Amino acid sequence: MSSASDDDRPLGANGNPNGLHRANGNGHVPVREKELSPMSEDEELSVPVPARNLKRKKPIYAESSSESSEDDTPLASSPTKLATSAAISMPGAFEATTVSASSVNGKGKAKSNVSKAELSDDEYADDDAPKRKRAAGSKEKSKPAKKKIKQDTPAASGSDDDDDTPIATTKPAAPRKRKVKVESDADSGDDQPIAKKFAAKKPRASKVKMEGGEEPPKAKRGKAKKEEANGSPVKGKGRKEEQEVEVFRWWDADQNGDNSVKWTTLEHNGVIFPDPYDPLPANVKMKYNGKDLDLPPASEEVATFYAALIESDHAKDDTFNKNFFEDWQAVLKRHPPRDGTKVTKFDLCDFRPMYEYFEAEKAKKKALSSQEKKELKQVKDEQEHKYKTCLLDGRKEQVGNFRVEPPGLFRGRGDHPKKGALKYRVRPEDITINIGEGAPIPVPNMPGQWKEVIHDNTVTWLATWTENVNSNHKYVFLAAGSSLKGQSDMIKFEKARELKKHVDKIRQNYNVDLKSKVMADRQRATTMYFIDKLALRAGNEKGDDEADTVGCCSLRTEHVTLEAPNFIIFDFLGKDSIRYYNRVPVEPQIFKNIRIFKENKGVGDSLFDRVNTAGLNKHLQSEMKGLTAKVFRTFNASITFQRLLDENKLENATPQEKLNAYNKANREVAILCNHRRTVPKTHDQSMEKVRDKHRGLKYERMKLRHALFKIDKKFRKDPEYRDDESDIDDEWIVSHEEALKAKEIEKAEKKFAKENEKLLEDDKEAQENSVLQERIAEIEKDYKRLVKERGTEQAELKREKPVEKIEEAITKLTERIKANKLQIIDRDEGKEVALGTSKINYLDPRITAAWCKIHDVPVEKIFSKTLITKFPWAMEVEEDWKF
Repeated sequence: MSSASDDDRPLGANGNPNGLHRANGNGHVPVREKELSPMSEDEELSVPVPARNLKRKKPIYAESSSESSEDDTPLASSPTKLATSAAISMPGAFEATTVSASSVNGKGKAKSNVSKAELSDDEYADDDAPKRKRAAGSKEKSKPAKKKIKQDTPAASGSDDDDDTPIATTKPAAPRKRKVKVESDADSGDDQPIAKKFAAKKPRASKVKMEGGEEPPKAKRGKAKKEEANGSPVKGKGRKEEQEVEVFRWWDADQNGDNSVKWTTLEHNGVIFPDPYDPLPANVKMKYNGKDLDLPPASEEVATFYAALIESDHAKDDTFNKNFFEDWQAVLKRHPPRDGTKVTKFDLCDFRPMYEYFEAEKAKKKALSSQEKKELKQVKDEQEHKYKTCLLDGRKEQVGNFRVEPPGLFRGRGDHPKKGALKYRVRPEDITINIGEGAPIPVPNMPGQWKEVIHDNTVTWLATWTENVNSNHKYVFLAAGSSLKGQSDMIKFEKARELKKHVDKIRQNYNVDLKSKVMADRQRATTMYFIDKLALRAGNEKGDDEADTVGCCSLRTEHVTLEAPNFIIFDFLGKDSIRYYNRVPVEPQIFKNIRIFKENKGVGDSLFDRVNTAGLNKHLQSEMKGLTAKVFRTFNASITFQRLLDENKLENATPQEKLNAYNKANREVAILCNHRRTVPKTHDQSMEKVRDKHRGLKYERMKLRHALFKIDKKFRKDPEYRDDESDIDDEWIVSHEEALKAKEIEKAEKKFAKENEKLLEDDKEAQENSVLQERIAEIEKDYKRLVKERGTEQAELKREKPVEKIEEAITKLTERIKANKLQIIDRDEGKEVALGTSKINYLDPRITAAWCKIHDVPVEKIFSKTLITKFPWAMEVEEDWKF
């Protein structure tokens, strides 16, 4: 075997990951698409659902994780009508904003001279403010709508969530049993419970250690790892926040046929509010027209929201700047600068002094010692501890998003018309709490009383409120690993599996309707074709104050181009303003239909003007109970993934080759579902580090080969050892060895300082600096030897080894080099694709669990601890299970 063979090829991707891929065998050919704007964890997304050209708008639903579903919710029934203005009334919405943390605690630091009356609910909105910010509806609201609600997971999930809709219910209509929408935090509420009951077994409870959805910590090399009950490694020494939680094995229990009642008893501690605003030091002032601007706390806080972003892309966006300045001016009218300055021009504002102060504070925090950071984290954990769990039917279960989002500026995604708008501070008076009858009412961690306390056991949310920018309903739900969420996930995927029994008939029916003389039927059949073959979202019409994103039913003529003889080109902004571009061959009848639908229509006209999502889903319900466009999307993703995995022959594959095969299949499904992301800004830098590590491994192998040559010259003629590493030149070797030497010296210095610290703690005398200098001199000596060895093809090892050990080490390094190269290729191919969304929402986790068992791959290599906790019911599947 030649050392310069396979692993010495260029480290580019094998093939073009962003080129054509056939993902489902149905003529779908996704191509490279460009994701527009990424969104941080605290960003929110408008989720409008009104029908195009209708006079009244339908209510908007979102989740408090700030990521929301857009197109996939069935509209067969119209929810309760809500206020339609861009802003809603929030009782007392900024009262706490201008009160410093110290003044709340009675310490009297930096007290505001603004009276309590000035901090009322109209603090940031009055008659002079833009209409977008004026109150809509009365102060007293009816109970939150229950028809369609959304849920999110804790921020730690990181996932790039898509189509998230929580468990939703409707009031039972006598005498029929009500239909209940059940769905997890990571999917939309389209999936009706299937009629099939799960096997009746005696429920059991097993104790495992859980940490509320944290990612599994990396185990340190050379130290023993402690395994959790689910197989996830955790650090060996007990962590304080780690606690034993009894996991209810609901999948072994008798399933209750009445889905209207979700729980019998429920106790929790409500939500935790962010700290009140603490004014900046007196010497930190923004400038207006070159002069310091003396702002009261309420106005200063809003200014800080923008100041923190001045070096980001948001501050370069005209819409963002315009919306921020309009809302800030409305606040300034209520709380003008103390020096009487009139702020009228955005261009005269200089927020840099605030920005520099924040950067300095970040640097100070980063410079804290490990012990100081640990103490700060411990204080935070103690404050949040009681909010992390609740008692559901006597069982302790994890709560998901128990933190109320702090005020800030709405960022949105893509070209959202409201980006930059001010998000108000949420107070207890804005929040409705849901607990069991007789359960103690939780006490807010800030002054105020809850808006309402209800006892509704037909819903699964613990708290709800409405944010002001998009009028989205926010909800607090149980965490991803809870029994209720697990049941909704299983029901969702079982519904998608049930579609397998009906899909042939459904396809036969819509193929007949493709030639129907009734235009509405022909258009509906065409949309069903695209939803089935291309996994498009159904799509809903948008208002003028919402992002112009579309799905299948809301496509306009400019989004679809015909190319003879049988190609259709799609080009539009989908969910989260991610571009969908696809040139795909279609059947002649589809091509003909699109040509007919485009006739006598101009730009801006609806392509499918006889179809809407409500009518489409109503028709799908007639084809199969509980069927919606969302079910088709889940079905196509999962069945395509199963097929792609089954096509791989991995009998003699290495562990990394197996992982690459899995990720490749996952990538094709993500492309099918248009789960795109922008290439991370640090991608090139991180890839260079990975490639440098790759060359470092080759350097180690080269030194071992040269050690063999010094022992016996005959090894120079051995084909396995004679060829040098092709991508290691003399210049790189010099820089690499210098970097190694610097790293060794730094390591010695840190070890020396730690040893002295330990000695002082034990009341012993510290070592003299000469000890360190001796160690550094020894390192220098070793690297002088390396300099002499350059170009000689001979090397001396630090420790003598027999030939057999050296040959064994070379073999192991060769295997590591190959595995490392596969990792580089895999990472580079996935730079524009978000793999997490499909894992969480669209791929039945049992496919992964069974595949891992077949190929002897630890599931922890593929699923994070969060996903293992989310899908415990899937981990016990047999290896011969198929979707």
